Amino acid sequence: MLAKRIIPCLDIKNGQTVKGTNFINLREAGDPVELGQLYSGQGADELVYLDITASHEGRKTFTDLVKRIAACINIPFTVGGGIHELSDVERLLNAGADKVSVNSAAIRNPQLIDDIAQHFGSQVCVVAIDARQTEKGWKCYLNGGRVETEKDLFNWAHETNERGAGEILFTSMDHDGVKNGYANKALAILSDTLTIPVIASGGAGNKQHFKDAFTQGKADAALAASVFHFGEIPIPELKAYLHTEGINVRI
Repeated sequence: MLAKRIIPCLDIKNGQTVKGTNFINLREAGDPVELGQLYSGQGADELVYLDITASHEGRKTFTDLVKRIAACINIPFTVGGGIHELSDVERLLNAGADKVSVNSAAIRNPQLIDDIAQHFGSQVCVVAIDARQTEKGWKCYLNGGRVETEKDLFNWAHETNERGAGEILFTSMDHDGVKNGYANKALAILSDTLTIPVIASGGAGNKQHFKDAFTQGKADAALAASVFHFGEIPIPELKAYLHTEGINVRI
């Protein structure tokens, strides 16, 4: 069985790491390069950097920052935000990123997933899905959670799987920053119905929540932000706990 991955997520705005609750009320959390070095040294398996206002503001992702990150850390990292075409992917991979995350652009142009997979390999393409429960079921959102779409979470995840995505990064907007645990029922449905790995995002508040994401939610990886940024759960302590609970993690 593959080891479960622990992935700190760094949301970037104006060159600084920020974190909010339910996608709003952002506060600064530190320098993204320094935090990346810290997490790499603590045993994080991967990192995710998201330029959270790129799609909303209509600009390209921060290439220079990606180069600085690549020069300072030795674990894989994914970059997302403002990626609309293959040239964006190529630029970020050349700057040192290992994978790219697409969200809004993929919903608007699903062919982008096929193109990335065909040109660079499925392992490069992470499809991020921001969704929340509505009266009509789980609906996907665009532009950092600002715009609701008619796309159903599970149907869209299945389509991205078929188009060649390498993994799904599912964030429950209702759980984001609330620290009451991940959306494990939705995670389990995704994990049971997709053939690619599922990364859980949104809701980590204590070590048990990570365990639940892996056991109840059947996730392949768990992503979190504020519990790491503000020192609430040290990564070595989290991994030691998961190991004692019978979860296969890299120590």
